[in-house]
Amino acid sequence: MIELRLEIEDLADTRFAVSAFNEAVLSLRVWLLPGYYALQLPWLHHARESLGGLDIAPLLALVGPNRAVPDFLTPRPDEPVAGFDAELDRVRRVPPAKVAADIAAVHEGRPVPAVLADGLRRPARLRDRLAELLHAYWTATLEPHWPRMRGVLEADLLYRAQRLARGGARLLFADLHPGITWRDGVLRLELSYPHRELRIPITGRGLCLMPAVFVKTPGMPLDPGEPPTVSYPARGVATVWESAPPAGPGVLADLVGRRKAAILACLERPASTTDLARRLGVTPGAVSQHLAVLRGAGLVGRARAGRSVLYARTPLGDRLATGSPVRIP
Repeated sequence: MIELRLEIEDLADTRFAVSAFNEAVLSLRVWLLPGYYALQLPWLHHARESLGGLDIAPLLALVGPNRAVPDFLTPRPDEPVAGFDAELDRVRRVPPAKVAADIAAVHEGRPVPAVLADGLRRPARLRDRLAELLHAYWTATLEPHWPRMRGVLEADLLYRAQRLARGGARLLFADLHPGITWRDGVLRLELSYPHRELRIPITGRGLCLMPAVFVKTPGMPLDPGEPPTVSYPARGVATVWESAPPAGPGVLADLVGRRKAAILACLERPASTTDLARRLGVTPGAVSQHLAVLRGAGLVGRARAGRSVLYARTPLGDRLATGSPVRIP
């Protein structure tokens, strides 16, 4: 159990961020534990085909026996939506001593795998080698999927912002994950990999909450001295790899048309026009036309999240899409 104590100022400083670089590092765990990360199996299948002859053994050796990864490879982002190259540049500037210490910490006193052990004699060179390898790995296996991943992550940010606006911290933390609870100014985390019992004051450092695609349970840096960051699984992760949209209610399709009904069904989470077009197999222009009609009917709304405009069902749209009774005044 980890307890993070937040004062009023800390709540005011709490922010959200997503990171392409963190996703690349966290995805390494899927190769080692595919059964545990079952939702990511469609991605893993494509990644194996895309990898070519790239040897990622040194990257896989970074994952510790309890799925932890070195803190220097998962820095807290400086921007709400951190790009891969910017985060990679930060990693290249990590002091060599921290590289060595973080890799050793991940392996919890066990011998570091041989594929990394030799490199630790010259940690600066190892750091640069890992950075180059991560860049090649990202380009081959994740960069083509990033627009869809970012859409899911930004949709989560929009949802959390709405929760915070409606009910403050209590509502914000209520459904981040079953292993995250909030009470009396303390955020409690039940982590799936071993940590010491810790009580960490946040005062003055700010808390960053990070939705992630390649996360199944809450996570934090191994070193409590790192900037306080909590990762959690984003809503709608399974839809990242989805190729077919969910079917809408038959009666609704008769009422508003098959395509508009399918769009409403897809909006069980906020989504961008591009995301909807991909899932429906139509052009973004066609989706935009249907969304304009649905907005005019009061069934969907929209809001900007980062560089994307996300659409979401209104309460009336929810009731129609789920077949719930609609009260007529």
